[in-house]
Amino acid sequence: MKTKKLVIFGCGDIGQLAHYYFSSDSDYEVVAFTVDAAFVPGPEFCGLPVVPFEELAARHPSAEVEVFVALSYSKLNAVRKEKYLGVKALGYSLASFVSSYATVLNQGRIGENCFIFEDNTIQPFVTIGNNVTLWSGNHIGHHSTIGDHCFIASHAVVSGGVEIAEQCFIGVNATLRDHIKVGARCVVGAGALLLSDAEPEGVYIGAATERSKVPSTRLRGI
Repeated sequence: MKTKKLVIFGCGDIGQLAHYYFSSDSDYEVVAFTVDAAFVPGPEFCGLPVVPFEELAARHPSAEVEVFVALSYSKLNAVRKEKYLGVKALGYSLASFVSSYATVLNQGRIGENCFIFEDNTIQPFVTIGNNVTLWSGNHIGHHSTIGDHCFIASHAVVSGGVEIAEQCFIGVNATLRDHIKVGARCVVGAGALLLSDAEPEGVYIGAATERSKVPSTRLRGI
């Protein structure tokens, strides 16, 4: 039985995903979507009304609903951070989604407005800040700390005792060795291997696989 009501900020792909996950795997009933008035796509999204954010307090007061900000890592998570702070300033509680198909062993140390997908493994003594997205299939090692407003894409490995500061982006299949510190607003790209501390605003990009000089039609055994 749904016991809480939710408004989702965002009418894009992530908003649609949030509607699916909250509707199918939480105690929340999604009752509406909201975006800034200039970006309202139409009267409905996913079969629910779209409310201009400027009218949200009048139509869905903070005493009646919670809000989830469903945005991506645009501008290194700065847009999601801005909207999160804007919703919070209006007095709303911000909901988190933690998949029932995730393994979560950190005694509930997860902040607000977090989006934690299926098949994440969060080991004991991990701390996850506010407004953090963990896409599917990550390993967050024991005693690690994920700062506010971070986005970790799929199948990243964060080893034990790692400290990731706010607004970082960690790409698909990235690996962070144990007991390192990653400064604020770092980008660790897909497949990158980080073996030492990263200063703030660093960019770490793994090498892309080059095309072979031999065309596929000349390969044997395939």
